[in-house]
Amino acid sequence: MKLFKLASLRRLKSDEEGVTVVEYGIALAVAVGIGSAIYTTLGTAVHGEMLSGAQIMDSTATGAYGN
Repeated sequence: MKLFKLASLRRLKSDEEGVTVVEYGIALAVAVGIGSAIYTTLGTAVHGEMLSGAQIMDSTATGAYGN
């Protein structure tokens, strides 16, 4: 029985599969967080540029036709 316990402890100590899964999970969470931040920042910047372009086109169209 004592040998079985020692063998089980050695096997458990050398098994790193669970640690690898946790590391990949943490890396995935960090990547998703960074991706979300970039997506939000770019989305806000693109929205601002599109709005600015639309306002310029609107003022140009109004000025061209005298409305």
